[in-house]
Amino acid sequence: MTIARLPLFPLNAVLFPGLVLPLNVFEERYRALMRELLKTDESEPRRFAVVAIRDGREVAPSAPGLPDQTALPEKGPAAGFGSDPMQAFHEVGCIADAATIRERPDGGFEVLATGTTRVRLLSVDAGGPFLTAELEEIAEEQGDEAGALAEGVLRAFRSYQKRLAGARERSLSTATELPDEPSVVSYLVAAAAVLDTPAKQRLLQAPDTATRLREELGLLRSETAVIRHLPSVPAVDLTRVPTCPN
Repeated sequence: MTIARLPLFPLNAVLFPGLVLPLNVFEERYRALMRELLKTDESEPRRFAVVAIRDGREVAPSAPGLPDQTALPEKGPAAGFGSDPMQAFHEVGCIADAATIRERPDGGFEVLATGTTRVRLLSVDAGGPFLTAELEEIAEEQGDEAGALAEGVLRAFRSYQKRLAGARERSLSTATELPDEPSVVSYLVAAAAVLDTPAKQRLLQAPDTATRLREELGLLRSETAVIRHLPSVPAVDLTRVPTCPN
């Protein structure tokens, strides 16, 4: 397996290979990360790793808060992630390639990146202006019956879309507009389904495509049955994580 050391961008979200990630970067530690990426020539990949936060805050507090109104906020690249940042993050994440990095007049950045490859977090270094991590790339194995499972997941996904949107069948994506490569199907559905972060993380770290598709098939059928009996769908993430402009 390929071992790499890359800048680390923790998020209260899961990034999947092939999916687009827009970022509004305003904290100094992440501004420093983007300034470092801009040193890489545009002809080369500007890569960083995205991991979902298990325990901690995407944005560090900038002022004293409850319960201690006098406590000074943490500073530095690991602010908000405790004394051992490695424990604050999920083990499996995704490399992102920043296609565009646009600096704003206020010093922040607007970034558009794409997920490329799954990685396993081996270590985290907080010794610089931003977090870096040693990472091991994870190969995508197909597993047994991935093709047949992908067909079943696409059918279940169309039914799920129909229930979620309350739309008629003709308003949904047609088969020609959806991918048929099993791993691409598995990542697209994982990203598009309304699931909480732990559920999406389980899908990201599935040992192979077939296992991911099997879990998605069960989740889609279950969620479709629930939606059928609900007047509206709750925004699950709003009850579990703090809102953030990043």
